[in-house]
Amino acid sequence: MDDAGRRDASRLPPVRKSLGQHFLNDPRILGRIADALELSGAEVVIEIGPGRGALTEVLLPRARRLYAIEYDRALAELLRRRYAEDARITIVERDVLQVNLGELAGGPYVVAGNVPYYITTPILFHGLTRPRPDRAVYLVQREVAERIVAAAGTREYGALSANVQAVAAAELLFRIPAGAFHPAPKVESAVVRIVPLSDPVVRTDEEDAFRTFVQGAFGFRRKQMRRVLRALWDVDASVADEVLAKAEVDPTARPETLSPERFARLLRARPR
Repeated sequence: MDDAGRRDASRLPPVRKSLGQHFLNDPRILGRIADALELSGAEVVIEIGPGRGALTEVLLPRARRLYAIEYDRALAELLRRRYAEDARITIVERDVLQVNLGELAGGPYVVAGNVPYYITTPILFHGLTRPRPDRAVYLVQREVAERIVAAAGTREYGALSANVQAVAAAELLFRIPAGAFHPAPKVESAVVRIVPLSDPVVRTDEEDAFRTFVQGAFGFRRKQMRRVLRALWDVDASVADEVLAKAEVDPTARPETLSPERFARLLRARPR
């Protein structure tokens, strides 16, 4: 690093480990993340966790409007100073989980973000709250990315897989080594693209119940579905078998083998 680089680095706010901060600065990787959003220049983009603004710098020229949501006060102030003269961008200093993304965008929008590992799942589900984005690209822990896209019956498939895939198509685009970040995390990362389905597996009024059911079922991951339904819904074996037959699900199947569609059929067959 030259003298100018050292002076620039010394002016940056310190890394806050408590917020899971790991900053990606590789221009090639940042470009690939922006490319994955498939921006035409007409979109409203919401960036989650812009940090020091490396991805922001790549997204802004491609967006019609950019909202950057940053929780860290010092980083938010850094970005406000940097973009004080640019009317295309607004820095939102808030906890993203407290922000209504659709309301902020004021219409159709897309999402990008380097998501802190310790709150990845809450942010993913928050990003799927209606009105959903047209598409979202997230940088997450590699193991989480693999679980998001996992197919039923695989070792990685779980409640996160089923809940995301019930409402969106998910794909793992590429992996990123730990050395691409500063400070380097102890794990590898990956970029996933999530595109909400026009015809999701569950209806709007079913989403909360579906999520609760799936998460409960995976709490009995190694149990057969007859046992799972009896435990979750407090029904006897005959009622459980009736529900399973109606949903065309094998009573001996285990949660990790059921697709989102089968979970949805079971939920709809539940006795009222």
